[in-house]
Amino acid sequence: MSILFSHFLSKNNEIRPQEADFTEVLSSIAVVPKTLYFYGKLPEKRVKSVAIVGTRKPTEYGARIAKKLAYDVAKRGAVVVSGLAYGIDSIAHRGALEAGGTTIAVLGTPIDYIYPRAHVGLAEEIVQTGGAVMSELAPGAEYHAKTCFLERNRIIAGLADVVVVVEAAERSGSLNTAAHALEQGKDIFAVPGDITRPLSKGCNKLLRQGAMPYLEPSDVLDVLFPVSKKQRKDTQMQLLLGDNEVETAILRLVAAGVERGEEILAKTGLGVAEFNQNIMMLEIKGRVMALGMNRWALK
Repeated sequence: MSILFSHFLSKNNEIRPQEADFTEVLSSIAVVPKTLYFYGKLPEKRVKSVAIVGTRKPTEYGARIAKKLAYDVAKRGAVVVSGLAYGIDSIAHRGALEAGGTTIAVLGTPIDYIYPRAHVGLAEEIVQTGGAVMSELAPGAEYHAKTCFLERNRIIAGLADVVVVVEAAERSGSLNTAAHALEQGKDIFAVPGDITRPLSKGCNKLLRQGAMPYLEPSDVLDVLFPVSKKQRKDTQMQLLLGDNEVETAILRLVAAGVERGEEILAKTGLGVAEFNQNIMMLEIKGRVMALGMNRWALK
């Protein structure tokens, strides 16, 4: 046990959910926790939050998706909430940490018993970087693993505005979290998976039941941070700016569906050499991609 963890044990805080802006949302869930014990720091005000949950034994595919999602939403300023477990949970926490963001781990054990023990270091890092490790179970409290971890899932869902299930078997604790989210009226996303893989069955079942398919981070970010039509248009126009007038003209034509080089030449009045030079630079910069036969698309 590290020195810092020993310090944790003597320094846990406790509040009732309604005593902090960030946790007040828990006052409206079906079974309201009487007290929350935590190490670290809770956000001073209610901020957008995403729960990312899934199997303890993810595939490389699931691990990659969970980390990318956690990184991107944390970079945008959302809090990542998960359960500190092996697999998707710990990957989500680490993705948020790598983005320099805030993450909160909700334990299914008493606050003075970090589980799994292998994640004591991760718990320390979460606290040291401005996040929190939380439990509704007091230090030294008796607990039953079969029920406490499932009961904790209502808190994970309750703290979040959006719940994303990355990979889950047909019978998985992550589906229990999704059930709580549904009961609480939260937005639920599930990552589509190979129908022949056991770890895809839970997510595919959620999709069949009406969960939104998660395809990329913007799916969640658009729900968390909705923008007006004007803001969306301004953003799109900004993305279509090149490093010179010719690049901008090409990008806007390609974005409008003009994909053939000959048609771009005709609409811009460019010479072949000038077009080739600029389209090549846009390809090198990763702004466009070649489709073959002198056809182009945005990348």
